[in-house]
This record gives sequence, C-alpha cells and structure tokens, in this order.
Amino acid sequence: MILTDKKILEAIEKGDIVIDPFDRKNLGTNSYDVHLDKYLAIYTEFPLDARKPNPVHHFEIPPEGFVLQPGVLYLGVTVEYTETHKYVPFLEGKSSIGRLGIDIHATAGKGDVGFCNRWTLEISCIHPIRIYAGMPIGQLIYFNIDGEIERMYHSKPGAKYTQHSIRPIESMMWKNEF
Repeated sequence: MILTDKKILEAIEKGDIVIDPFDRKNLGTNSYDVHLDKYLAIYTEFPLDARKPNPVHHFEIPPEGFVLQPGVLYLGVTVEYTETHKYVPFLEGKSSIGRLGIDIHATAGKGDVGFCNRWTLEISCIHPIRIYAGMPIGQLIYFNIDGEIERMYHSKPGAKYTQHSIRPIESMMWKNEF
C-alpha cells in the first residue's frame, strides 16, 4: 500500500521518514515532490567498463539553465536529503517532466529501507531541453513493508551508496564480485 499525505506526515513526525529540506507545499496526495540540485555529472571515457571505476566530470547548472542533449546520460542529484526507516521509497519522474521527454532514472527508481542520502538521478532526454537547478524533477512515493528488516541498507556490509554527497554518485558496479 502507498502512504497517503497524512501517513507521510505522521511518518515524518515519528522520524520514520526524513526529508530535508521539507516544505509542506511539496506534499501531494500520496507523494512528495523533489527538486533538481545544481550539480550534474557526465562520464568522460568510453566504453564504460562495469568492472572498473569510470571517471566523471562534475559541473554546475548555470543560472540560465543547461541544455540536455539526447544520447547522453547525465547524473543529477536531488536537493532533498532523505531517510526512510520503515518504508520502501520509490522515486518516479513527475508527469510534467515526462511530457517534456525527460527520464530521471534508467533502472534505479526503488530505494531500500534504511537508505539515507540524496537521490542520484540517471537523466536522459528525447529532445534537447533546457533544465534549471531547483526545478521539480520527481516525486517520492512510500510503500509499507511486510515483516521485520534483518539489516537496514545504511548498515549493510557492501552497501555502495552510503557516502553522503551533495553531488551525483557514479556507478559503483565495479565493487561487486563477478
């Protein structure tokens, strides 16, 4: 079941969900709107290699915006830092973003119980489009879980995305054994 606005507020009051900064106007009927921060990154060497760290170039979106180009994967990050201690968070793009031809995640829309960080976005587009820091980019939806958690994400050995960062975090696939 998806949490309603009232249940999201109750969970925030209990500390089971943390959203920082939190602004009541971003709370929808059953979701919370998140915003694009000013930091983007792109991979700089190709082909990418799943067994090695892949270098990225970080840059800031200027005040006049930045034009995304089709065929390029941009890593972005949310303004909002979140923690989820008793629910499964899902990040989906806002319909207004989708209608502009922007995808905000390739495969990583689901978070884990215990995820405590900003969300890295895997941004791609259909047409060239100008984006801006601070624009609404997605919405968090929270699902109830069934059962006890053995190990929260932030305390799980091998969890690759626990380092707090204000910038997008590139793929850490190379840390897996395969």
